[in-house]
Amino acid sequence: MLSLLSLRKQIDASSLTPREAISLAEAAIAAHEPEIRALVSRNPDPVVPERGPLAGIAVGVKDILDTADLPTQMGSPIYEDWRPRGDAAAVARLRRLGAVPLAKTTTTAFAFLDPTQTRNPHHPGHTPGGSSAGSAAAVSAGMLPLALGTQTGGSVIRPAAYCGVVGIKPSFGLLPTVGMKCFSWTLDTLGLFTAGVADAAHALALMTERPSLDLPATEPGTPRIGVVLQDFCAAAEPEALDALERVRAAAGAAGARLRDVGLPAVFAEAFGLHGTIQDFEAAQALDWEYTTHRADLGPLLGAHLDAAQGVSPKSYDASLKMADRARRQLPDLFAEHDVDVILTLSAPGPAPEGYASTGDSRFNRLWTLMGVPCVTVPVGSTPAGLPLGVQVIARLGDDDRALTAARFVETLMPEHHH
Repeated sequence: MLSLLSLRKQIDASSLTPREAISLAEAAIAAHEPEIRALVSRNPDPVVPERGPLAGIAVGVKDILDTADLPTQMGSPIYEDWRPRGDAAAVARLRRLGAVPLAKTTTTAFAFLDPTQTRNPHHPGHTPGGSSAGSAAAVSAGMLPLALGTQTGGSVIRPAAYCGVVGIKPSFGLLPTVGMKCFSWTLDTLGLFTAGVADAAHALALMTERPSLDLPATEPGTPRIGVVLQDFCAAAEPEALDALERVRAAAGAAGARLRDVGLPAVFAEAFGLHGTIQDFEAAQALDWEYTTHRADLGPLLGAHLDAAQGVSPKSYDASLKMADRARRQLPDLFAEHDVDVILTLSAPGPAPEGYASTGDSRFNRLWTLMGVPCVTVPVGSTPAGLPLGVQVIARLGDDDRALTAARFVETLMPEHHH
């Protein structure tokens, strides 16, 4: 994989020019894209800035985010060849930092569940996950050092775990969703895919102008960790639980303090209401597409929006109230158990076989609804070679703590070289 920090180090040392760094990405795309199919469009002749903290960094932009120089097609025939006038706020910010938005990456239609053509770089017969399929696969295949994705249920964390890369869904609102096709304004969150945790931290620090998010070069300290299994939903597969146990044992051996944390009933209740909130908002956000282009929506999304018409404002309002109660209680949970971060599953198991499904977001939805920072770290693979990840979660606004603890988890892994 291409490490953003390693490319920048070479550029700072003048052993690589920004143009050469972009050429590395272009060469990797030429080699891998024909089989991976992670990209929708790309700039054949990009302007490469010589300066800027992200000069030389090629970025993949999920195709529900506006780009002035490339089509924004939402994974849907309804928007075939659609060209916005301007860049989404996050894309504009990346350009100002010197980065090159080189390609648009595949998204499921309107970031819902209808699968894309993208293949999992680790296992061609398995899904790369969704809805940010292309962004996860492009970073995993070593085509791009940085890619933007979005999460409404589990669309950053899950594909990152399935593809064996680092994914961060930051605190809600930390990265602007301006210029992004909305599905649910209460839930939609912009996130990043990178090769390593430090790469993600560096990109997030620059994109948000918050230097404190950048990780120091020193070894991360040992965090106090609460292990969560989310007992109120269907259990995970053995491989995922084994990976979590492996991390727990390694963290304990490295001196971290671990304890099991059960989630109180209010969180189970909030978890169950994620769909009500998402569907009520999606029915409005996609009202024009649903009313005028119902036949072109994709079978899963079309049927889902049919059902979503029946969600009442009353049940939506009640769900928002409940979610708010759970959000307010979450800091107390951390305090009561005396933990810095929660360690939990990123996905129910490795990437499912076949392309009919993009996988299940049941270990992501609650945390998206809570708005808290989530980072998934690759922790090896199944005997069949499918990647596994674990998820590190901190309090709202504690993105630096989530990243530091994720870095700690990353250093525990045998495949990690210090």
